[in-house]
Amino acid sequence: MARNKYDIDETLQSEFSFEQLKRLYAYIKPHRKEMLITILLMITSSALGMFTPKILMKIMDVYIPNKDINGIIRISLVLLLINFIVVVFLRLKIQITTKLGQTIIHEIRSDIFNHLQELPFSYYDDRPHGKIQVRVVNYVNSLSDLLSNGIVNTITELFSLFFIVGFMLSINIRLTLVCMLGLPALMTLIFVIKKKQRVAWQISSNKSSNLNAYIAESINGIRVTQSFVREQENIKIFNSLSSNYSSAWMNAVKYNFLLWPAIDNISTLTTSAVYFLGVSWISQEIPGITVGVLIAFTGYIGRFWAPVNTLASFYNSLLTAISYLERIFETIDEPVLVKDIPDAVEMPPIKGDVEFKDVCFSYEDGIRILNQVSFRAKQGESFAIVGPTGAGKTTIINLISRFYNLDSGQILIDGVDISQVTIKSLRKQMGVMLQDSFIFSGTIIDNIRYGNMEATDEQVIFAAKTVCAHDFIMELENGYYTEVNERGSRLSAGQRQLISFARALLADPKILILDEATSSIDTETEILLQEGLTKLLANRTSFIIAHRLSTIKNSSCILYVDKGIIQEMGNHETLMKQKGYYHELFVSQYDFLNKEAVNS
Repeated sequence: MARNKYDIDETLQSEFSFEQLKRLYAYIKPHRKEMLITILLMITSSALGMFTPKILMKIMDVYIPNKDINGIIRISLVLLLINFIVVVFLRLKIQITTKLGQTIIHEIRSDIFNHLQELPFSYYDDRPHGKIQVRVVNYVNSLSDLLSNGIVNTITELFSLFFIVGFMLSINIRLTLVCMLGLPALMTLIFVIKKKQRVAWQISSNKSSNLNAYIAESINGIRVTQSFVREQENIKIFNSLSSNYSSAWMNAVKYNFLLWPAIDNISTLTTSAVYFLGVSWISQEIPGITVGVLIAFTGYIGRFWAPVNTLASFYNSLLTAISYLERIFETIDEPVLVKDIPDAVEMPPIKGDVEFKDVCFSYEDGIRILNQVSFRAKQGESFAIVGPTGAGKTTIINLISRFYNLDSGQILIDGVDISQVTIKSLRKQMGVMLQDSFIFSGTIIDNIRYGNMEATDEQVIFAAKTVCAHDFIMELENGYYTEVNERGSRLSAGQRQLISFARALLADPKILILDEATSSIDTETEILLQEGLTKLLANRTSFIIAHRLSTIKNSSCILYVDKGIIQEMGNHETLMKQKGYYHELFVSQYDFLNKEAVNS
C-alpha cells in the first residue's frame, strides 16, 4: 500500500471539523475546577494590573502638582502590593497549568496507546511503525504548550482585553477609537493566511512522519545495512527526507511569523497616532485630555496589544495543533476490525477440538490467501502444516488465534464458533510462538514469565528446562536475572527461539501453535527439544509449521498447503505412499541434506 512507505505522504481520511475541538474539550472537562481556579487567579491578577496606569495618572495629575509626598508614598506602597500579588498569582498559575497540561497529555497518549493494543495485525501490516510512533510521542507532545498555557492564557487575555478597553473608555473614548483602528487590518490578515497555515502544518507533519518512519526502519535494519555496506546510500536518503522536513517546517512557521510583525507594526502605528493626536488635542485644550491622561493611555495601549499578541499566538498554536489533532484522532478512530461482537460470551475451558469449515480469507480485496479450507483436529492431536512460501501456512495459525477476521466460513473450537466468544478468553487459553521470536528489554525470567505473569520462579525454570534453554541461561552472567536488550540483540537467534518457546509453554495452553519454532536451533539441541516436546504435547492440540520435515514425521496429521488450498492431508506414512506433493518435498529435502553431509 502507498502509506506503507517512508517516502509517501499520508493522506487524511476525513477533513478537520470543530467536532475535533469538542473532543479535545472532553479531555479538559474533568479538570475544569483546576482550570477555573487558574483563570480566576489570572483574571484577578490582570484586573489588579489594570490599576497601574490609573495610579500613574493620579500621581501625574494630582499628587505631583500638589507636592503631596505622603500621598505618593502611600500610593507607591499600594502599587508595590499589587505587583507582589500579581507575581504570586503568576507563580501559582504556572504550577497548576504545567501539571494540568501534562495530565491531559498523559490521558490523550494513554488513549492512543490503549487503542493501538486493540488494533488488528492488518493495521500494522499497512504502515511503517515509525509513522505510528510519531503520533503517540511527537504529535501529542506538540499539544503540550497549547494545553498547559494556551487555553488559560487565552481566556485570561480575553478578560484582560475587556478590562483594558473598559479602562480606556473610562479615560477617553476618542483615544480608544484611535487605538482600535488597527484591528480590522489584523483580522483581514488572519483570515487570508488561515487556510494556507493549516495546510502548511499538515505538510510539515507528513514530512516529520516520513522522517521518523525511515529512522525507525534504519535502526531495525542496521545489521543488514552494515553487512551490505549501505551506509552512504542510507545517509543520502536520510538527508533528503530531513531536508524535506526542514523546508516544510520553515514554510509552515513562515505563516506563524507573519502575525507577530503585523501586530508590532499595527501597535507602533496606533501608538504613534495616539501620541500625535493626543499632543495635538492637549495643545488645542480639548476637554478631558491632559498630560496624565495621555501617559495613562499610552500605558494601556501597550497592555491592549499584549493580549492581542497572546491571542494571535494562541491562534497560531491552535492551527498548528489542529494538524496534529487530526492525526491523533484519526488513529484513535481507526476501526478495531477484530473485536468482540456485542453479545460475545466467555470461551469455556478449551479441550482442544479444532475445526475449519470452508474458510476463505484475504488480506486485500480480490487476492485470496485461503480458499475453502476445511479440516478437523481432535483433542491431543498434532497437525503439521507444510508447503511452499506464501502458500498460506502462517495465515492458518493466525486465524486460529483470531488475529484476523474471516471472509467466510467458520473456525470452531470444541464446537464453539470463535467469532462468538471474547478474544481475551480465547487467546488466554492458547500458547503461540510466531516466526519472529521477539524478546523484550528486561531480564530473561521476565521474558519467559510474559506468557504467564502469575508463574513462580520454579515454573519458569521448569519450562526453560523442558525446551533445553536452562543450560545456556545459567551460563549468562546473572543467570535468569541477566538483562537483555530490546529484541534480544545479546542473544543468538537460537537462544531467542528457546526463550520464546519457554514463554509459550509456560502459558500451559490446551492449544499450542508453533510457527518455525526450531528453525534457528542446532540439530543437537533440536533432538533434546523434541524429547521434551513429546512429553509436553501430550493431551494438547498443536499446530506446527516447520521446514525441517524430520521434525514433523511423528505428527498425527500433515497438511500440504499450496495456493490457499489443502492439496494433501494425512500422516507421514500415508503421504509418502501417495507419492504426491509431500513425498516430492520430503525426498528433495532428504537428498539435499545427504549431499550437504557428503560435501562437509
